[in-house]
Amino acid sequence: MRIGIDLGGTSVKVALCGEDGSLLRKQNCPTRTGDPDGLRADMKRLALALCAEHGIGPDRVTQIGLGVPGSLDKANCRLIFGTNLGMNEVGFAHAFEPEFSCPVGLDNDANCAALGETIAGAAQNAKDVVMITLGTGVGGGIVIDGKLYSGFNDIAGEIGHMVIHQGGEPCNCGRLGCLEAYASAMHFVNFAERALEAGRESSMMQYKGKLNAKMICDAVDEGDELAIELFEEYCRNLACGLSNVINIFQPECIVMGGGLAGYGEKLLAPLRRLTEHDTFRCEEKNTKLVVAQLGNDAGLIGAAML
Repeated sequence: MRIGIDLGGTSVKVALCGEDGSLLRKQNCPTRTGDPDGLRADMKRLALALCAEHGIGPDRVTQIGLGVPGSLDKANCRLIFGTNLGMNEVGFAHAFEPEFSCPVGLDNDANCAALGETIAGAAQNAKDVVMITLGTGVGGGIVIDGKLYSGFNDIAGEIGHMVIHQGGEPCNCGRLGCLEAYASAMHFVNFAERALEAGRESSMMQYKGKLNAKMICDAVDEGDELAIELFEEYCRNLACGLSNVINIFQPECIVMGGGLAGYGEKLLAPLRRLTEHDTFRCEEKNTKLVVAQLGNDAGLIGAAML
């Protein structure tokens, strides 16, 4: 048995998984941000409760993995800097002792989601996978030959921060023209609000100041001219980033996750068409674009399988 833990700024999710990545049971509790000792105690309490529910002893657990947002020291199982958790320099290697004696590992939460989708989700049976999450930002995770790739310094996979427009829109990272500044849900909404502020006519005007990405996609479905224009530009920008990823890695599969990926084939169809034009391709084997299947469980399963 394995235990996967997803540490978020709002909640701590803990899952008991089989050795094949199957999710057996899960529990959660609110995150005690700014309280390292309380956080470690909660994780262990939930892990023990899951074992008790499943009728196994802690000695049956062979691995505990944590998916954590922030900068990490993976070798020593430490969170170095975790803004969303309100804590820095926190170690987890011994957090589950003495009840659990198995190894404890951790990785970035986006990497864990990529591994989870590779093992048990949309990219199951693929060895070379890239996952891209389209949420408040644009996150990513890279799996090569079935294993996470994180670079020699453990911070590879920042796909959202490749520049697709030199000198373009400002990104939260401080650079200009990053993919995230064009393809995140937040920036998608910002472009729409900017157009409405400039006086563009649209059915979305009734939501001005309160727009979200789903509202824009709904307006696309209703034939709104501005929404369609914004969506087409969004797809062109996202396809530019995807084409770069494909040309560099030639993965078997790119898994699209996050809120905007919920638009499904209406998003993937234009992305397939646009990337086909801009990528190196062969006759039979080319990268597939698919939507993530595991939702919030992807990070839990991936953490368990670290």
